[in-house]
Amino acid sequence: MSRRVIPLLLAVVVFLAPRLSSKLPASLLLLKEKLGLSPAAVAVACWATAAAAWAYAVSRPRPVYLVDLSGYVAGAPHEASRAKTIAHFGRCGRFSDGSMAFQKRMLERSGLGERTHFPESLIRVPVDMCLRTAREESHAVIFGVVDDLLRRAGVAPAEVGVLIFNSSLLSPTPSFTSLIVNRYGMRHDVVSHNLSGMGCSAGIIAIDLAKRLLQVHRDTYALVVSTENITLNAYMGNNRPMLVTNTLFRVGGAAILLSNRRADRRRAKYQLIHTVRTHRGAHDQSFGCVTQEEDDAGCVGVSLSKELMVVAGEALRTNITTLGPLVLPMSEQLRFLATVVLNRVFRANVRAYLPDFKLAFDHFCIHAGGRGVLDELERSLKLSAWHMEPSRMTLCRFGNTSSSSLWYELAYCEAKGRIRKGDRVWQIAFGSGFKCNSAVWKALRTVDGGEEGNPWTPEVDVLPIHVPKVSPIDETTYRFPDGATYKVSLG
Repeated sequence: MSRRVIPLLLAVVVFLAPRLSSKLPASLLLLKEKLGLSPAAVAVACWATAAAAWAYAVSRPRPVYLVDLSGYVAGAPHEASRAKTIAHFGRCGRFSDGSMAFQKRMLERSGLGERTHFPESLIRVPVDMCLRTAREESHAVIFGVVDDLLRRAGVAPAEVGVLIFNSSLLSPTPSFTSLIVNRYGMRHDVVSHNLSGMGCSAGIIAIDLAKRLLQVHRDTYALVVSTENITLNAYMGNNRPMLVTNTLFRVGGAAILLSNRRADRRRAKYQLIHTVRTHRGAHDQSFGCVTQEEDDAGCVGVSLSKELMVVAGEALRTNITTLGPLVLPMSEQLRFLATVVLNRVFRANVRAYLPDFKLAFDHFCIHAGGRGVLDELERSLKLSAWHMEPSRMTLCRFGNTSSSSLWYELAYCEAKGRIRKGDRVWQIAFGSGFKCNSAVWKALRTVDGGEEGNPWTPEVDVLPIHVPKVSPIDETTYRFPDGATYKVSLG
């Protein structure tokens, strides 16, 4: 029932109740006489019933629909094979021989393929890391995905009532939300939020924020844009914990269009069912495991601690403890509860039962943070190679694109024709702080593979491909325009 109609009905009930009390059915009249109810009491009862119905309707959360999404694919000039990556890192002249050898070993074990994307600023000689080139990179990604999304969804910028943007490591002035408002001429009362410094899990935080805002603002669209900037955040020093990011992070971004309009349910792809956010920043080990800092030479980079996998595991356990009762069948919840009782009440040394989340979800989109993270989650959640395929192919084709990686993974499932009506999708993201966030979606319709605009469509027929645990790099496969090659020194 429409929320606008209920108050009108309430007024009608209050007005007519005294007049209708004399026309009640015989059974209700007999009850009225036995209870000694006056016409005023009947009116109050009718009013209370209508008020309760109105309160229930108002308190129910508004459904949030995902209308469409778009993922960014950079052009051919941005493609960088692993040999090209190593050659340009080596020729920039800022790394020691030991650092180059370390980066080569990491890249050979990273799970990245030969067609990930770098900004042109980092594959020039010399590199051109400045605010101008950083903006060029971000503008290309943002406008690319937003243009594509609005065109395919058939939504005018003036129809967007909520705008949320997240980029962890670059936050210029004016903000990126202001950039989008200016570029697309959005209305003056658009509700905008610019999220920064929240790591790779910020995409789910943005979705959760959009969901909450769509409970307040009626009949509107929410545009969420997730990306990361690489230009100013490549590390050019020789501190090994900070060199890892050079081998993982690549250019990427996504735009997602959400709606709370009932009419959009017919064409929407998914409905948002749950969001669960876990923040373990109160623990020093979690807080300090991913940090942006300067090394001894003053070079800025992101440092990853050796405790990262342990911290991620703890955050995941906390997150699924909250999510499990919302999604798991009762049999799995009882098994989990039984092990908790045995351990905590009877002091039995029983291994905690890890529920089978395959009974709750059909598809898993796990943040493609790195091969080690994916291997650990595959083992701990007891997932098959098929379940892990979207994450592993995203890491191979696009690299770690930070908060947007989840959307490349969902787009992969769509391109492969895996999404059927009624399927449930679990998105899991990890980020600095340390955070673990989840989003659960239900497919409202079957999504056909090969959609125009899907970033995987041109090459979906040749995927998946096998990615060895160690894939040696042959530096001779890349030559600079002047014909020179680069060879990593092992000395």
